[in-house]
Amino acid sequence: MLYLVATPIGDTLEISLRALELLKNTELIICESTKETSKLLRSHGISGKRYELLNEHSTAEDVKDLAAQCAQSDAVLVSDCGTPGFCDPGADLVKLCRQKNIPVKSVLGASSLMGLLSLSGERLDQFLFRGFLPAENEARQKALIELQKERRPIVLMDTPYRLKKTLNDLAEHFPKRRALLALNLSQESEVLLEGPGEKLLNELPFEKAEFMLLIYGV
Repeated sequence: MLYLVATPIGDTLEISLRALELLKNTELIICESTKETSKLLRSHGISGKRYELLNEHSTAEDVKDLAAQCAQSDAVLVSDCGTPGFCDPGADLVKLCRQKNIPVKSVLGASSLMGLLSLSGERLDQFLFRGFLPAENEARQKALIELQKERRPIVLMDTPYRLKKTLNDLAEHFPKRRALLALNLSQESEVLLEGPGEKLLNELPFEKAEFMLLIYGV
């Protein structure tokens, strides 16, 4: 059995009782980094776990090995924060387990996407989740030009060190579109900024931060 356990985005107390029970009682924890996961578990008095890594460096053989372990005993899959399998390599393990008829169960919890949408104050019945834009400049520009045709709200995310780059892209390609920028959701340093790209750049309080960006529809 593989359990997909959502973990806090910021505040370590934002975790479900069911998630804590599984983390306490399951020996094998599959995670992106032992540093982040062990820090979370220690904050809740949990130790003595066996960790296996699943991240961007993992190979197809690594995923096969993890699936084989899930077939033998219960395992918990977590990401560094939020819901595993959402924009992270965990999706590969979930897919393989389902193909091999290994039971997979979701343990719902923190979601940065739902947090962003709820903070917008808008009734968003439809939106386009674009997620991570390509890192390479030419492919990134091509993707942004294609997105300019989209009239629905668009949700973007990226790594903390591409925060300013993403806002510059917003100012260049969507100069008249209003946007909501959520920084460090559920942390003490959480900040919400709203307006066009130039305004967001001028008001930006951090050089780097965890972020999600909602570009409002036309």
